Amino acid sequence: MGNRLRTVLCEMDRMERAAHGCSPLHRVDARAKLLLTVVYLVTMLSMPLEAFSGLLLYAVYPILAAQAAGLRYGDLFRRSLVVLPFVALVGLFNILYYRETVFTVGPVAVTRGWIDFLSILLRGLLSVQALLLLILTTGYYRLCRNMQRMGLPSVFASQLLFVYRYLYVLTEEALEMSMARDARSYGRRSYPLRTWATLVGQLLIRTFARAERIGRAMLARGFDGRIPAVGDDGQRWRKTDTAAFVLLSAAFIAVRVLHPAELLSATLLNR
Repeated sequence: MGNRLRTVLCEMDRMERAAHGCSPLHRVDARAKLLLTVVYLVTMLSMPLEAFSGLLLYAVYPILAAQAAGLRYGDLFRRSLVVLPFVALVGLFNILYYRETVFTVGPVAVTRGWIDFLSILLRGLLSVQALLLLILTTGYYRLCRNMQRMGLPSVFASQLLFVYRYLYVLTEEALEMSMARDARSYGRRSYPLRTWATLVGQLLIRTFARAERIGRAMLARGFDGRIPAVGDDGQRWRKTDTAAFVLLSAAFIAVRVLHPAELLSATLLNR
């Protein structure tokens, strides 16, 4: 358990460090990246379930964006797999409900339910990849700060940031308790349910107490409910940011409205 918690902390720290890169995508204004991600998610998620070929075109964006950010798409894809079990559980019912055959591949009949299932899986993966790209190239602090600058009420922006920071507190306290338990268990690996219930209760009490201490320290330093600007938060929206936002948004909307993949496949079949 301790090794897993250390892995989680290292992964969160790695994501924060990745946000301080100097790639072209890192230099784009955080508000432009946030708006572009919203346009991407809205247009991609509004695609019909049966339009699987159109979703494949949306898969090009995270691949190219990862290259522009100096990130390896393999790592991005691996991180997005965390959502796969939950999405698969949702799409599983489509396989059971929609059983009409759409096409056959040799002796194998591919039903509409399987197409919908794959479409739901791809939507989930692409959504998580787009959000990961936004966080890895912006940083969670700058993201919440710029959401506040765009008009989101300070209470919501602050709560989003505090929830993210509380994950650090929760994981660190859990790691300390795990190390203390291992030091007193003399190699024992399994524990009764009552012991786990006690550990969870103590973990919540410890994290609440530490969060209260952090909150009092913030108030003592003049925190007024708004996320302050620190570091390179003075980034400005440039003309290149506007051009990139307009061009990519137009491409996303065109794929959603014009269905170029279906038009291309129909043209090839007619020939």
